[in-house]
Amino acid sequence: MSDNQKFTERILSCVRSATPSALKTIWWLTKIMVGVSFGIMLLQYFGVIAWISELLTPLFSSFGLPGEAALAYVSGYFVNCYTAMAVMSTLELSMREATILAVMVLCSHNMIVETTVQAKTGSSAVRIVIIRTLSAFILAFVLNKIMPGELITSVAKVSNDTNVVFVEFMKSWAFRTLKTVALMVVLVYALTLLQRILNEFGIIKHISNFLKPVMIFFGLPPRTAFLWLVANTLGLAYGAAVMIDEAETGTTTKEENDLLNHHIGVSHSNLEDLLLFTAIGGSFLWMLLSRWAMSLLLVWERKIEKKLGFARH
Repeated sequence: MSDNQKFTERILSCVRSATPSALKTIWWLTKIMVGVSFGIMLLQYFGVIAWISELLTPLFSSFGLPGEAALAYVSGYFVNCYTAMAVMSTLELSMREATILAVMVLCSHNMIVETTVQAKTGSSAVRIVIIRTLSAFILAFVLNKIMPGELITSVAKVSNDTNVVFVEFMKSWAFRTLKTVALMVVLVYALTLLQRILNEFGIIKHISNFLKPVMIFFGLPPRTAFLWLVANTLGLAYGAAVMIDEAETGTTTKEENDLLNHHIGVSHSNLEDLLLFTAIGGSFLWMLLSRWAMSLLLVWERKIEKKLGFARH
C-alpha cells in the first residue's frame, strides 16, 4: 500500500469513527436547543423576560448600569449573546456601560444549554450556574469601581410590544432556530472530524506542548489544551461535540474536565463574541482580561478545594 493510500485510509477511518459520535451529539444538542429556545420565545412573547428584567433594575444600578440593561442581561442569560446584543443596540450606552454589561453577558449567557454541556463533561450543573452567575455580578461590581469614566444615564429605546401577532413571532423564532441548528450541525460534525484527525496524526500532542505554559499559568492540565482552544475560539455549544467526545473516550479525565469547565465557564468564545461586543461599544481588553482574571481565581480555588478534600461533584 502506498503512502497516499495509507493516508487516505487513515482519513476514512477518522470519518467512520467520527460520524456516529457527531450525529449523536448533534441530535442531543438539537433537542436541547430547540426546546429551550421555544420555551424562552414564549416567555419573551408573554412579557415574562421583561418582568424579570424589571425586578433586577435596582441591582443593576449598583453596577453603574441603567435599568434597561437588565433586559439585555436576562435575554442573554437564557438565550445567547446575540439576543443581548440586539437589546444593547437599542440603548445609548457609554463605552464603560457597554463593557460592564458585555462582561456580565459573556460570563453567563446561554445558561441552560451550556450548563447541560458542562454537566455532561464532568461538572456539577448547580455549581456551574452559581459560579457563572456570581462571576457576572462580581465582575460588574468590581469593574464599576475600577474602570475610568463616569456613569452616563442612558436613554432606552427598547419596548415590549405585546401586540405583535403570535404567528409572526413564531415565524421569526423558527427562522432563527433553523439557522442556528444548521450552523451547529456543520460545526459540530467538522469539529468532531477534525479532533479525530488531529488525534490520529498526533497533532494534538504538539498543540498541548505548545500551549503548556498557558495551561500551567491558568492552573489547567496540559491535556485540556485542545479543548481550551476550541472553547476559546468557538465556544461551549458549538465545541460540545469535541468536549463530550474527549470525556467519553477518556482522553481527559472527569477531574481535568471539571477544572477546565471552571475556566471556560466564564471565559470562552473570545473571538467572534468579543469582536461583536467591541463593535457595539465595549472595550476588548477589559472584557477579555477581566474574565481571564476571574477564571484564574476560579480554577485555583477549585484546586485548593480538591487538595483540602472539600471538593464534591
